[in-house]
Amino acid sequence: MLEQVPIDDLQPGMYVNQVLEQTGSLKMRSKGIVKTQAIIDSLKSKGILSVEVDLAKSKLPEPAVPPEPAKEKEPEVTKPVVKPVGRDSINEANELYSSAIAIQSSFLKSLKDGAVKDLSPMESLSHSLIESVFDNKDALSCLTMIKDTDQYLLEHSINCSVLSGIFCEFLGYDRDTTEQVSLGALLMDIGMSSLPDEIRNNTGEFSSDDWEVMKTHVEIGADLVEQCGDISDLSLRIIEEHHERVDGSGYPRGLVGGEISEFARIAAIVDAYDAMTSNRTHKNSITPTQALKRLTATENLDQELVKQFIQCIGVHPVGSLVRLKSGKLGIVSKINPKDPVSPHVMTFYSVTSQHFNEVKRVDLSQYDDEIVSGVRPEEFSLNLPKFFKDVFINQMPL
Repeated sequence: MLEQVPIDDLQPGMYVNQVLEQTGSLKMRSKGIVKTQAIIDSLKSKGILSVEVDLAKSKLPEPAVPPEPAKEKEPEVTKPVVKPVGRDSINEANELYSSAIAIQSSFLKSLKDGAVKDLSPMESLSHSLIESVFDNKDALSCLTMIKDTDQYLLEHSINCSVLSGIFCEFLGYDRDTTEQVSLGALLMDIGMSSLPDEIRNNTGEFSSDDWEVMKTHVEIGADLVEQCGDISDLSLRIIEEHHERVDGSGYPRGLVGGEISEFARIAAIVDAYDAMTSNRTHKNSITPTQALKRLTATENLDQELVKQFIQCIGVHPVGSLVRLKSGKLGIVSKINPKDPVSPHVMTFYSVTSQHFNEVKRVDLSQYDDEIVSGVRPEEFSLNLPKFFKDVFINQMPL
């Protein structure tokens, strides 16, 4: 059953077919269920006056039922406690992350072969990642920092999806919105798979012509995703706008400030952060602490969101490789909100003796030790991905 609905009466859960009246010239990119009030507010701001709603396809909440007589108060259901980083939780996260790499790789191969029919594998993956963000966040955060240069494009998409989810949870967004953001971040570089190998694997400076080709990955990605079926406007805008910048210097449309979706501005921050902390074919990584400082100096990013991002992941983010005053190397396993410079660290290596030690969990707020600096694995000739998966996760305390 089709019905014309004024924009002020549009509700989350309604299935929108098309725009009927507007003061602007917005072209809706896809039909589908309006999932959040934020999307409705965005449509209003763009001059949408009324839309056509298919009530048969809508998923509206059941009408409110009159309250029953008061019963004896039941005990409150406590929120599940996030698992601390230990052997079990890190193994769970590692299995999910490895599965995510395989799913992403298979999806991109199918996309190249023209065999993709819908986005369901990526939607399921995004859902699984966000489930882990809410339940096993620190363990999953550790894995976003264990980089493998040979799988940069795959890992980068997954890391951005995880980091966006963690940041949205911190900002207080609901689970559904967080999943939409996670999916958008997971897919935002999908257009890269269609670029020539010499562009994707370039190890030097881009020529002006090559740079123009590189920039086309945004529009290619948006088109590819739309061909795969329905995707929310929120997720699509992340794909379309994650390279826009608040001062208008971004691409492809040179949008300014509030013209850019807040979620795309979030994606831009995590995109830049993960890229800086990863070894790429043309550039070596920097430490997470250095990357956070560089974000604060990047004026074309939303600096209010940058400040909140740093509060979210901490001065020494979970997964960071750090050197302690005692001469040990460790991986940050948990931030300490009351004492940000003294997180929990898993120590595993002595710089003095140049030997690996038994993995120990240390709460720096309770020990006479402190972080001297963040370090890169290459500084100590560490193959961190191999060591982490072959040794570290098997020696971690339970």
